[in-house]
Amino acid sequence: MKSSPSTSGTLANGTKAAGGAVGFLIVMELGSGLLQGWFPPLLARIGDDFSVDDAALNWVSVVYLLMTVAFVPIIGKLGDLYGHKRMLLVTVSMVAVGSLVVAFAPSFGVLLLGRALQAPLGAFLPLEFAIVRSRNAETASRSIAKLVGALTVGGAVGAMVSGILLAMIDNLTVVLLVPAVFMFLCIPVVAWLVPETTARSAGTVDWPGAALLTIGLLLTLLGIANASNWGWGSGLTIGSIVLGLALLALWLQVERKVKYPLVDLKVLTTSGIGLPILAAALFGAQMFGSQTAGSLFILTDPDTHGFGLGLSPGSVGLLFLILALATFAGATLGDRIAARITAKSTVVLGSLLGVGSYVAMIGLSTSTMPFLAAMLIGAFGNGLILGVLPAIVVRKSPEDSVAVASALYNTSRTAAGSVGGAVFALVMSAFLVTLQIDGESTTASANASYLMVWGICAALSLALALVALRFRGDGEAVAAPQAAGAETAPPAPAQGDRTV
Repeated sequence: MKSSPSTSGTLANGTKAAGGAVGFLIVMELGSGLLQGWFPPLLARIGDDFSVDDAALNWVSVVYLLMTVAFVPIIGKLGDLYGHKRMLLVTVSMVAVGSLVVAFAPSFGVLLLGRALQAPLGAFLPLEFAIVRSRNAETASRSIAKLVGALTVGGAVGAMVSGILLAMIDNLTVVLLVPAVFMFLCIPVVAWLVPETTARSAGTVDWPGAALLTIGLLLTLLGIANASNWGWGSGLTIGSIVLGLALLALWLQVERKVKYPLVDLKVLTTSGIGLPILAAALFGAQMFGSQTAGSLFILTDPDTHGFGLGLSPGSVGLLFLILALATFAGATLGDRIAARITAKSTVVLGSLLGVGSYVAMIGLSTSTMPFLAAMLIGAFGNGLILGVLPAIVVRKSPEDSVAVASALYNTSRTAAGSVGGAVFALVMSAFLVTLQIDGESTTASANASYLMVWGICAALSLALALVALRFRGDGEAVAAPQAAGAETAPPAPAQGDRTV
């Protein structure tokens, strides 16, 4: 049956409107990545300016991580209840204010407060996923891949530019103002140019459930993130983790009994998003957890340590940009590959590329170019997963719960990455060697510790492939039809949208 001219025109206008909205959101994700990558190169200078040691500097990252875990599920739920654009506007405003607090912080404590206010940044993607699905379900997977790719490139650019900018102007406040200015510019963009969604979840926020989930996750991750400083056997570490896990177990019981739970556990089991969220945790553990080990190995001088690549910090920055571009390529191509071999098979392919990458890194750790080539293959495989896995979660979620489901995906990946990083830090501290450098004895992680980290990551990637094989359906990311029973309103007229 042929479409009438009016129908074809409406579809074309709707696609154009969706494309315009995605364009603005892509710019926001570039800024989000920029801010996330902005801080690591500045940590040493922050320590000098505020006279704090390395242990205290760890809180610059830990506070952001913990508050991300606290904010993201609640913001996602509020978006499903009251509007995703509305919550995106609130969120970007909080991040902008937090960035301003960080830039002008008179003390280290105030800087940490600003970092906590920046944490809602983690809710950008879940809210944006809901917006792009609402605007055009047929192209949602492609749009999600572009958003993830923009975030990846933004992170790499941020890590390079912040360090270069600090070296050029030697003023920490001015350097920290750059992401603040960008975030303030995003506020009118969201207010005037991003359309609102129409699907709304029924009920209210389950605040007792939100409190249990937030405190449980915070305590568990607080213990894990600080285990290297507190000691894995200390009462503080064990008590924090055990109490956190107990609260999470209680949260599961509460969610089964309340009428409007923060997370509908039945949806996790019946809609098919439970396994993709488990896959996200496995993926986050290997991708985020291995980053420190990879960076240290590349920088390690083989002449003094007997292993490593001995690249300069400048070369490492360029390498990470190349790896980010490979990840971007995988993310943007993921939807096209999924259209040919299914989304499930694309995730399996990305996982197997990860397995091959880590195995090659183990076998080729003494050869610079083959080792870097193996990292490049792994980065492309990660990109495939980053581009396709969240699209599977979005497609399988009821339309009135896309944001909270996406928030669970993000939270599970981030939390598992934190756990992986702490476990890998323990592994690297368990295998030490004493070296003589410039006539002085020093202790460093042995080569075996790096090989073990990559072996664990290979096993995690293989486990991810096996989990992906059990995903339901065969064309998860190719299209995103409306879920049955979702509360929706008719699409808004296309001519009323603001586009570019």
